[in-house]
Amino acid sequence: MENKKLLIFGASGHGKVIAELAANNGSRIAAMIDDAPKTASFGLIPIIHTISILKPQHDVALIVAIGNNSIRKKISLKFSEYNFFTVVHKNAIVSPSVSLGLGTVVMLQAIINADAKIGNHVIINTGALIEHDCIIEDFVHISPNVTLSGNVSVGQGSHIGSGAIIIPGVKIGKWCTIGAGTVVISDIPDGATAIGNPAKIIKFNSDFKTLSTNEKVLKTKKVIQINSEYLKLNSYQ
Repeated sequence: MENKKLLIFGASGHGKVIAELAANNGSRIAAMIDDAPKTASFGLIPIIHTISILKPQHDVALIVAIGNNSIRKKISLKFSEYNFFTVVHKNAIVSPSVSLGLGTVVMLQAIINADAKIGNHVIINTGALIEHDCIIEDFVHISPNVTLSGNVSVGQGSHIGSGAIIIPGVKIGKWCTIGAGTVVISDIPDGATAIGNPAKIIKFNSDFKTLSTNEKVLKTKKVIQINSEYLKLNSYQ
């Protein structure tokens, strides 16, 4: 078992959830990090200012606990030389054939089925269902109770709102927003916002090309995966 100092970047709501998730799995968080700490601690976990972060060290691992996809990407790239750890809730179900990227979190009662591929710094939120052979790219947020049917792909940075349903084989582009409760029955292009049943595109994000830059600059090849049974350092090629 690797002995790592685990740090959480972000001390607001999402950071607290991840801290509790890791603690419930038997892991110890050394500190939480925030640009403007409002308190000195969260329970027994100290909260420190961003400027206190040391240069990357072999015994330090980080997770970026920021719900906003574009901000999570920005911070993750800034600290790309760090080891990142990945958290899987002990009451989530993840097929052994699933691949999970750096800094990804899988929340309570989420289910990820056979041969799904989950990218770096992805949020799979509470009760989400990711069916077989789905592909979820980096910096995506799958909100609570979302259903992705088989062979769905979700492009970098997209946000799938709570309770949305995506039918089999649909492709969601990069930096899209799918509204809560939306039912998606056809492909959604890059940068689109779609709502309704069936989904209708209501606008486009003019910044999606800018947001899509620096897609392959994550340099770290190590990820610590945390679940109810182990804290282990793995190498991902």
